[in-house]
Amino acid sequence: MLDLETEVEFYEWFGLTRAEGDETHAVMGAGGAPVLRLTALPGGKERPRHTAGLFHFALLLPTEEELGGFLQRALEERLPLTGTAEHFVSQALYFDDVEGNGIEVYADRPRSEWQYPGGHLNIGTDHLDFERLLRIADPPKKKFSESTLLGHMHLNVADLDESQAAYEALGMTLMAEAGHVMRFLSWEGYHHHLGINVLEGRGAQPVEADVRGLRGFEIHTLSSPVTDPNGVLLAPKL
Repeated sequence: MLDLETEVEFYEWFGLTRAEGDETHAVMGAGGAPVLRLTALPGGKERPRHTAGLFHFALLLPTEEELGGFLQRALEERLPLTGTAEHFVSQALYFDDVEGNGIEVYADRPRSEWQYPGGHLNIGTDHLDFERLLRIADPPKKKFSESTLLGHMHLNVADLDESQAAYEALGMTLMAEAGHVMRFLSWEGYHHHLGINVLEGRGAQPVEADVRGLRGFEIHTLSSPVTDPNGVLLAPKL
């Protein structure tokens, strides 16, 4: 982070809670569970164009009603909403933090509604029915619920084939593609734990150590599958 305290203030406003930290880092969580670690980068530089790195990280909410409540709060408090989308497997809201890092907040649709034309999962982009989402919304809350997870990561990469091969070596499976610029991979049939794209250009360069952005992400094993209150599987056991 180029300005750690400003970023912490943003994420507290956004709905996360500072769980721990000092003048060099802050761990932000939901309901006590950490989801994001912010680290100060004194003298850091802006990320150049045509470099690999973070496209967005995604917070998974347990129900569409909770997503509707968050949308209502986003509109009321003028959170920096940059877009909305119906992805057929999920409903998504998009934001940027104060340093331009992308954030997705989403809720999954039941797996029984997912479609597999041609053998691959249909992850598309269509108009989100946000009016319906607001009609069914839970009352807005200032903080994300304890069921909030880091649902997936989405990265800008230099080469789709090489990146796909690297993550397949970790046991991931290709679930869907979007044209020739984006692919989605996961474990155990989830729609995606990882998105990769070449929107910064094929052959995008790695960023230098003094450039702000993503330093890494961790994959943790869950002791049990994550389900919504109706028992519908949201994210698989990893």
